Amino acid sequence: MIDPAAPARRWPLIPTLLVAAAILTMIALGVWQLQRKGEKEALIALYERNRAMSATVAYPALPPVPDAMLYRKSSVTCLEPVRWDPRSGTDREGKSGIRMVADCRTGAEGPGVLVDVGIAEDFTPPAWKGGTVQGTIVPGPEQPSLIARLTGRAVPARAMLVADAPVAGLRASAVPNGADVPNNHLAYAVQWFLFAAAAAVIYMLALRRRRL
Repeated sequence: MIDPAAPARRWPLIPTLLVAAAILTMIALGVWQLQRKGEKEALIALYERNRAMSATVAYPALPPVPDAMLYRKSSVTCLEPVRWDPRSGTDREGKSGIRMVADCRTGAEGPGVLVDVGIAEDFTPPAWKGGTVQGTIVPGPEQPSLIARLTGRAVPARAMLVADAPVAGLRASAVPNGADVPNNHLAYAVQWFLFAAAAAVIYMLALRRRRL
């Protein structure tokens, strides 16, 4: 039992400050995720508008590719595929296979362009020596990680052109669209708010137990 005559115990200052700081940080992260949700929704809407446009744009010479150009129609001349980067993918019928991504030389200098020329049955590169390719500009297969972006070490990511017509012997690759961009920020925000509430409840219970 609690003795009424006993002096009231003060809240422990340092632990309380640490817990309060942690809770405020989690709430701030939840608010930030809600802001990111709105930004991502606007970005997806932009991508969908881009995809609906029929006019072609000039393929950007250097990365990064502006959002206003992603999912737009374009064309590029591949002088020579200097490297092949086979990756898993699907064709436009939903059948799985190996997506053949060519790292193409477009001139004497520059980073070149990535071109998805179609879906193969295995990892054997097609006998394609280059040429003009028409297709859709999409984000490239290698994007900087969140840690790299936060630390300022991210290298500008190259986009990729998904060919409208596959090269001989391959199937046409499925073309991504803006709706494929993940938008899980609401779930992340709810998680942070729940973490903050749980931390507050656990700390209050710990204090109550300490006073008994």
